[in-house]
Amino acid sequence: MNKWILKIVPVLLLALLVACGGNDAEGDAQSDSQTLNVLTESGFKPFSFLDKGEVVGFDIDLMDALMKEAGYKYELKNVGWESMLASVQSGEADLAIAGITMNEDRKQTYDFSSPYFESTHKIVFRSGENITSGEDIKNVKVGVQTGTTGAEAVEKILGKNHENIAKYESNTLAFMSLQSGDVDAVVTDNVVADEYVANNPDANVEMITDPETFESEFYGIMFPKGSEVKEKFDAALETLIENGTYTEIYKEWFGVEPDLEGLK
Repeated sequence: MNKWILKIVPVLLLALLVACGGNDAEGDAQSDSQTLNVLTESGFKPFSFLDKGEVVGFDIDLMDALMKEAGYKYELKNVGWESMLASVQSGEADLAIAGITMNEDRKQTYDFSSPYFESTHKIVFRSGENITSGEDIKNVKVGVQTGTTGAEAVEKILGKNHENIAKYESNTLAFMSLQSGDVDAVVTDNVVADEYVANNPDANVEMITDPETFESEFYGIMFPKGSEVKEKFDAALETLIENGTYTEIYKEWFGVEPDLEGLK
């Protein structure tokens, strides 16, 4: 055999082995990339809602940016509110984002990220109803989304499971009931109320806020207790706030600068 061939064959074999080994390593790295199961509830415009069959919103854009910053892949599923809470509690889902208010009761069951949005409640009601404060809803039938802090706020005024409280699976259904006359008012988060009123100029409704009755609340990403990924999301959120990405997403959806000091 030609001496030149004898010399080149081992070199080619070595190169082939190195190339194969590199591909295996790359494949292992890709297979080790964790894909997180993320849940949302799409009846909470502009945070999470359906647009031509696709789930979009402020929360969805923020989640996508957080995933990229934290280095995770993810699968997003749109489910009902109660199903979302149950799936996170059981650990079936890795996290959920849907304008979820952090409060002491929920913190007993779930872990939460650092706050990413400050909110309060507003009352949307049919024009002509004499509602000037939160206390005035005692005299009307009120629609709320079940399992939310809006429902809790109304129950503090009317009483738990009061006959004048109508609970719905989503805010969308609550507002539909307001339009049909099944309820006289809806209590929900301020941005959601603002969005509904702005997009329904012919609905013949009014809206008020009452900071003395409804205190400010903060939204957080919800995790199962003992979540191993929570710290990475806190770090990612801090980075997005510092590098301006959070502000860009916020301005795109709400048209104003966020109060970053309030989040701290």
